[in-house]
Amino acid sequence: MQRSPEAVMLFAAGFGTRMRELTRDMPKPMIEVAGRPLIAHALDLAKAVRPARIAANLHYKPEPLKAFLEPENVRISHEAPQILDTGGGLRHALPLLGGGPVFTMNTDAIWKGPNPLQLAQEAWDPDRMDALLVCVPLAYAAGRTGQGDFSADADGRISRGGNLVYGGVQILKTEGLHEVEEQAFSLNVLWNRMAAAGRLFALEYPGRWCDVGHPEGIKLAEDLIAADDV
Repeated sequence: MQRSPEAVMLFAAGFGTRMRELTRDMPKPMIEVAGRPLIAHALDLAKAVRPARIAANLHYKPEPLKAFLEPENVRISHEAPQILDTGGGLRHALPLLGGGPVFTMNTDAIWKGPNPLQLAQEAWDPDRMDALLVCVPLAYAAGRTGQGDFSADADGRISRGGNLVYGGVQILKTEGLHEVEEQAFSLNVLWNRMAAAGRLFALEYPGRWCDVGHPEGIKLAEDLIAADDV
């Protein structure tokens, strides 16, 4: 049985509605931050852990993403006619990812510090964990408004509410995806079940992070990249 992740799933299918006019003619992952598409920053981190396979799901305005990703040997999972959300999208892409646990990664954030995938890989313990989410303390999450997503106990087990923001990188066992009846569904469905079983964990990220899901996040992310205090 495969115990460590050998594949990375990049989530790139969304409509990017919070970006307003910027996503009228292009998908959000192709918006440039510091002179490069958002998804290029994510792909750098993904490639650094030397996965056997990288896949991305596409739906909204897929042509520029496909043109960018295919030369990078990223496998493409097209979602049509409807978008499948994170859970449905990951399940749809499983034939491209292979068996065993996988990394998943959102493509609308910038990380400053150690590679979050590498940290997750080092902390992953499949005997105790069904998922390990890399989370950022709210104070170090630029561009995030409102409350955090989770809190963690002394052993790292997650509960809802608190000052930890999910950064968009995780390792996840995928078997539970096949137990969901809906075609389109969020990974929150799996997380809730894992949390109830005491098998959903958080890893606190030691660097800084920026949400680039809205226009104001672009300048915040570029400032973060240029900063020399991390």
